[in-house]
Amino acid sequence: MMDKQQMQEFIAKRVAMELQDGDLVNLGIGMPTLVANYVPEGRTVYFQSENGFIGLGPAPEDDETDPCITNAGAMPATILPGGSFFDSAMSFGIIRGGHVNTTVLGALQVAENGDIANYMVPGKMVPGMGGAMDLLVGAKKVIVAMEHTTKGTPKLLKECTLPLTAVNAVDLIVTEMGVIEVTARGFVLIEQNPEYTLEQIREATGADLIFSMKLKPMVVA
Repeated sequence: MMDKQQMQEFIAKRVAMELQDGDLVNLGIGMPTLVANYVPEGRTVYFQSENGFIGLGPAPEDDETDPCITNAGAMPATILPGGSFFDSAMSFGIIRGGHVNTTVLGALQVAENGDIANYMVPGKMVPGMGGAMDLLVGAKKVIVAMEHTTKGTPKLLKECTLPLTAVNAVDLIVTEMGVIEVTARGFVLIEQNPEYTLEQIREATGADLIFSMKLKPMVVA
């Protein structure tokens, strides 16, 4: 079994395979930021950050950090040649204007109809939803990158029980157990991590799970 770090890297590598050449992509804070480290060779992807960048690159080495270049989660980042810097008004104009091809976000819960809760647990101190609401409705494709459960409690549900960030927004979910499409029929498992049985995946999902007729093994480069 994978440890937490290996699990997050595995998820990030699989998400990176979804990004297409020439895409403008926004990565949410936390695990999604790892995706920038695993873009397939020969594929050009432009990463946008809502704090005012296009052209973010992989995380820098410890001795190469620049305090002026960070991602939206305030973690050190790099800027690639040709990258651009701008203010928040321009950044959210890009997002709200529908110019982001794909956004990758984490989630606390996802419902089978694509509803997502990812910014607040009642009773906990939170800074707010940030740009998540804008990204979920502004991006052309929404990918959720998350662990399948929290301490064994399912995060894929019939209905979210936490405050919603957006409704009917999620297109694809990538977890350590598999790749799941959100469809009009509900959750459809299209790729299965061979480390888990179909029964284990079903038991870890708090909603009906449809197995695709074209189900295939989940692999990463």
